Amino acid sequence: MFNFFKKNNNEVEKPANIGGFDLLKNALKKTANSIVDSVLDVVGEEIDEYALDDIEAMLIKADIGVNLAYEIVEKIKSQNVKAHQLKDFLKDELSAILNKTETNTLKFDKDKLNIYLVVGVNGAGKTTLIGKLANKFKKEGNSVLLVAGDTFRAAAEEQLEIWAKRADVAILREDKADSASLAYRGIDLARKDSHNVVIIDTAGRLQNKFNLIEELKKIKNVISKKVEENDNLETLLVLDGSQGQNGLSQASVFKEAMEISACAITKLDGTPKGGMIFSIAKDLNIPTKLIGLGEGIDDLADFKKDDFISAIFD
Repeated sequence: MFNFFKKNNNEVEKPANIGGFDLLKNALKKTANSIVDSVLDVVGEEIDEYALDDIEAMLIKADIGVNLAYEIVEKIKSQNVKAHQLKDFLKDELSAILNKTETNTLKFDKDKLNIYLVVGVNGAGKTTLIGKLANKFKKEGNSVLLVAGDTFRAAAEEQLEIWAKRADVAILREDKADSASLAYRGIDLARKDSHNVVIIDTAGRLQNKFNLIEELKKIKNVISKKVEENDNLETLLVLDGSQGQNGLSQASVFKEAMEISACAITKLDGTPKGGMIFSIAKDLNIPTKLIGLGEGIDDLADFKKDDFISAIFD
């Protein structure tokens, strides 16, 4: 099941009956409606050519992607799927998509140095996710260091420092410093002070794509030189779940710059566009490993394929 963490006294408590899988299912209600209910609603007693067109349109609207929607409809046609079989068919097809990616477990070993390089466009919830992730690791008994690598925006550094205080973790911040140099020193500091988790923020401005890509490449190259054989390194791409396919188009910028090992999807609660997770697996071949299901500091969950499918279809 999903791992959730108790709220501190400053957080608003969720209703007593909402937690764990129930919280996930509640957060994915609109996604379930867009993928399952809307599709089934356009099908009568038989799946004819008109119904196939409507199914494809509904799947695209659900943000699972044009290519995947087309493939699913072609399989419905070629396999002569009946109306009463459609829900189970969709469940099996989308489950298979998720199962094609590698493990959805975040790389971590308590006895190693775990380095998380976090990338994503400004506004995707990157800084907030870093704060929640730091809180998660801290509550599990780890020693965490944040590196405020988005040195182009003072507001981002200030926000990360606020999160560091909330999560009660260390932070390395130096206004207007070179981001790659700060990442380099952050890893050295983590080793010196015996932190086993270091989370590095990065810039996410898309106004100048070339400069962004070059900056991220520089950071990744520097980090690669600092990573030792026993370290864990995860390059985590943060995407806004409410953006759907628009978020995926932005993700291509980051794939140009570096190898992305995992996705973290924020703001999944209340959006009908959770189908983007299937596009991430299908089109980008990147496993989703973390999902955000609310605004609280503890509303961060490990992504579990079976739970995600069950929350949508069952």
